[in-house]
Amino acid sequence: MRILHLDTERGWRGGERQALWLSAELARRGHFSVIAARARHPLAQRVHDAGMPVVNCSPRFEGDPLRVYRMRRAILRFDVELVHAHTGHDVTLGALAIVGTGAKLVIARRVDFRLRDNPGTRWKYSRASAIIAVSQAVAAVLVASGVDRWRIQVIPDGVDVHRAIEPASAETLAGLGVPRGVPVAVQVAQLVGHKDPLNFVRAVVRARRDVPLLHGLLVGEGSQRAAVEAEIGALGAGDYLHLAGYRADADALVAAATVSVLSSREEGMGSVLLDALYLGRPIAATRAGGIPEVVQDGVNGLLAPIRDPETLGANIARLVNDGALAHRLGEAGRARAADFSVERMTDATERVYAAVLAGRPVSS
Repeated sequence: MRILHLDTERGWRGGERQALWLSAELARRGHFSVIAARARHPLAQRVHDAGMPVVNCSPRFEGDPLRVYRMRRAILRFDVELVHAHTGHDVTLGALAIVGTGAKLVIARRVDFRLRDNPGTRWKYSRASAIIAVSQAVAAVLVASGVDRWRIQVIPDGVDVHRAIEPASAETLAGLGVPRGVPVAVQVAQLVGHKDPLNFVRAVVRARRDVPLLHGLLVGEGSQRAAVEAEIGALGAGDYLHLAGYRADADALVAAATVSVLSSREEGMGSVLLDALYLGRPIAATRAGGIPEVVQDGVNGLLAPIRDPETLGANIARLVNDGALAHRLGEAGRARAADFSVERMTDATERVYAAVLAGRPVSS
C-alpha cells in the first residue's frame, strides 16, 4: 500500500510519535509511507533521521490553498492510495487534497471533544472512508457528533516495547529541582486546559500531607503555564513543585518516577500512560475519557474522578507509602503494555487500510 501521512503540528507530542512509529512499522512491512510535516520541526527531523521520505507541509491555516495544491501534487507524484490525517488540524487539508486524485482519506481521532456542528466539519468528515478512534470513549463522542458508526474503528495508540530506557539520573533530577532520594510524582502532558495541570498541582499538595518529602514534576509546555505558576505560588508549593518545560528525555523522567500521574479532565486515551505501563511505573490517573480503557483501577493503577485533587492526591500518597501495592500494579502494567505494542496497532491499522481500499465498512 502507498500512504501519505499528514501531521503538521509544530511540537512533539503523543500524536507525532504515533505517526512516526506507525509509518516506520508500515515501511518495515514493505508498504510505502511518506510523511508530510513542517520542515525543521521535530517530526520532520525524526522522519528524516529514520531514513524515510518526508515532504514539507507548513500550512498557514486549515485548508491553506497553496498547501492543498502541494499535497495534491505529492499524492499524484507518489501514486498515493491513502491519505492518513493524524491530527484534527489536518483533516481539512487532507479532505481537500484528495479531491480529483482517487486517493482515500483516513482520519485519526485522539481527543474526546465533540466535533463542531457546522457544514464545514460535516463535509470534511464525510470525505473520510474511515475514522480511527483511539478509544471507545472517542468513538462514542464521534457517534454523538453524527459520524456513522460503520466508518469508525477503535485502534488504541501503540507503544514501542523494544526500547531500552534508562531512568533519568539523580543529577538530571537535581537539575530540575528534585533532591536526591526523595519520591517524585511525574506528569508528562501539555499545560493546557483538558490536561488539567492545576489538578496535578493541587493533588501533589494534598499528597504531601501523607508524604512530606514528595516532589512533583510537570513535564510539558502550554497556554496554562502562567496559571500553573500562579497556583504553585498561591499554595506555597514552589519548593517542591517543579516545571520542567518541554523535555526530549521525557521517557527517562517517567522511568525515574515513583508515581506516574495524569490529571486530565478530558482525554482520548492518554498515550503517555502506555510508557508508564511499559516501564512498570505505578499510575495515579483520572477517569477522563479513554483512560479507564488503559488503566484498570486497582489492577494496574489507581483512578480518581476528574477534578478531584483530594482523591488523586490520596492515590499518589498511597502508591508512595505502600511499596507492595506499587510493585504489584507496576508489574501488572508491564504485562499489560504488550496489548498496546506498535506491532498490534499496525496490524489493526493495516486491516482498516485494506477495508478502505476494498470499499468495505471498517466496523460492523
